[in-house]
Amino acid sequence: MLLLTSACAAGQEATGAPTPATSTRETDAPATDSSAATGDVMTSDNVKLVANMPMTAPLNGADDINTDLAFQGDYAYVGNFGGFAIYDISDPAKPRIVSQVACPAQQNDVSVYGDLLVLSIDEPRAGEECDSGDSPREWEGLRIFDISDKKSPKYVSAVRTDCGSHTHTMVPDGETLYVYVSSPGPEPESKTCPPPHELIQIVEISTKSPTSAKIVAKPDIFPERQHSDLASGCHDITAYPEKKLAAAACFGDGVLLDISDPVKPKVLQQITDTENFQIWHSATFNNDATKVVFSDELGGGGQATCDRNTPATKGADAVYDLVNGKLERRGYFKIPREQQANANCVAHNGSLIPVPGKDIMVQSWYQGGVSIWDFTDSAQPKEIGYFERGPFPGGDIAGSWSAYYYNGYIYSSDIREGLDVLQINDPLTDPAKQVKMDDFNVQTQKSY
Repeated sequence: MLLLTSACAAGQEATGAPTPATSTRETDAPATDSSAATGDVMTSDNVKLVANMPMTAPLNGADDINTDLAFQGDYAYVGNFGGFAIYDISDPAKPRIVSQVACPAQQNDVSVYGDLLVLSIDEPRAGEECDSGDSPREWEGLRIFDISDKKSPKYVSAVRTDCGSHTHTMVPDGETLYVYVSSPGPEPESKTCPPPHELIQIVEISTKSPTSAKIVAKPDIFPERQHSDLASGCHDITAYPEKKLAAAACFGDGVLLDISDPVKPKVLQQITDTENFQIWHSATFNNDATKVVFSDELGGGGQATCDRNTPATKGADAVYDLVNGKLERRGYFKIPREQQANANCVAHNGSLIPVPGKDIMVQSWYQGGVSIWDFTDSAQPKEIGYFERGPFPGGDIAGSWSAYYYNGYIYSSDIREGLDVLQINDPLTDPAKQVKMDDFNVQTQKSY
């Protein structure tokens, strides 16, 4: 989400156990004996930048910024305010652009399933097709593409949703794809986002007939809030279909859902923490679904919250253990490197690194870069590696929007710098290199 309305790197002891990262909390991490710097790129000694793909036309205009990522086979799909791009990552050190589709809209978060690609549109447009323009502002929702030919994706259909789609989550069921739509709202004077606003909308897409896609449910999971100031929608939902669970970040709340019936999700628990959370942004289960990490996007992504003036529990990750079906908070994680006053920084999108028996995550922090951290001990999470750049010139919004691990590498969608490919070589994370995924949409977790 982007609301537009000396640091020591982790080293390794002789045993291979991680040494907790530390920080003087003064400035962006400088190069030290335990970190490496190339130009304005700074990394811990166990992380290296193996490739960077700058944005190119037609997705490199002044308003075109990179957003979310999805993966399928040897391909990475990168959302952008200008549309989306498909990269061949069969050689991660040498990614190649396969195609780029101009389809302007915020945020164009992307997911893929079979031959279908789905984009989230959270900006009123004149119509559902890519060339519809932005006036009159009468439509927002989901756009669906056929990607059977990666070199020439084809627009297929669209579904209008109330208040658009800020993010979306796939829950596959055979030839039917259920898509949970998350969106802020309502906006009383808006044509596309009138009150009341149910917090989730569920779109059904037939993989055999995607032109028939339609809304099939609008679960009102917080009926008592329907006419209150807190009825602001959900930001992000992470589903774990194998466990029949989902965790929703609904701006003011963290929510645990039973999705045994994907069209009728049921609230198992609702958590409110106004002291430490401003925007419940996203959620990540650990592999066995005994923990959930909820992130707080303090300042909406546009502020510098990784500094000594912001408490370590704000703009951070909260680790919850799931005990007897109930979430119990255990600890917090925030990057230990203080960022400069002109560098927007806060917890953002990340995923598990699939290390059997461990709980390890890679995560983007905007201009705080990419952090790899271990929350196996829920009460004492610690950073084990990082990558970051210096502040973007001019103080503009910049940095890593999403950072996900896929088949041995970390892929970071950088708002300004394009697609980064990173690698971590560390005894703690090396077992993940043996785990091979056929595809990966981070909001739809699969066990490893």
